[in-house]
Amino acid sequence: MELKITKRLKEVANQVRHKRLADIGTDHAYLPIYLAKAKKIEYAVAGDVVEGPHKISLENVKENNLENVIKCRKKDGLEAIEKQDKIEVITICGMGGKLISDILEKGKEKLKKVECLILQPNVAEYLVREKVEELGYKIIEEKIIEESSHIYEIIVCIKGEMKLNAKQKKYGVYLPQRKEKVFIKKYQKEIKKLDYILKELEKSEKTNKEKILSLQKEKNMIKEVISKK
Repeated sequence: MELKITKRLKEVANQVRHKRLADIGTDHAYLPIYLAKAKKIEYAVAGDVVEGPHKISLENVKENNLENVIKCRKKDGLEAIEKQDKIEVITICGMGGKLISDILEKGKEKLKKVECLILQPNVAEYLVREKVEELGYKIIEEKIIEESSHIYEIIVCIKGEMKLNAKQKKYGVYLPQRKEKVFIKKYQKEIKKLDYILKELEKSEKTNKEKILSLQKEKNMIKEVISKK
């Protein structure tokens, strides 16, 4: 079986440097299968709480003759990880930032010996950055990619301390420095959304001055972040 994975998952795979992986909320076990076939990992747990995707993960692992390498478990969040797995890196991809943060918080006891987290939130990236800082991880890399008209951020963390300011939590540690085209595109879209909301608020009979000021402040901050100066 030829395995085709998305550009997004391929970029996540590129960030994996450890041999023992837990992929939480695994997408049909595509990421662990891809990494195992590329000999980048020696062992993986593919965790999913939903019966349908879990069954497809089992089938995909069997079809690729990887039952000895990848263990598929129908468990909620980090409950999929057992002590004997000796997991070094956890990947959590394709969920909202709130859900990723909740999974990490709920399973934080399982993180004690986990050296690396590779997280790909679809929205609310700032919640993920706040949570990893709180849990004793530091961000060492960030990637931003566009796929099928969606823009995704990938956050790579290792054990260590960091202190993020409000701007870093919202826009990233490395992304604002690099100002890649995709990053600028993401926040130009954000400015358009804010402009639309501001116009609607200004039309309203009950003008919410505080809300307008808050949105204008956010818009100015985005302009500063994406500015080439």
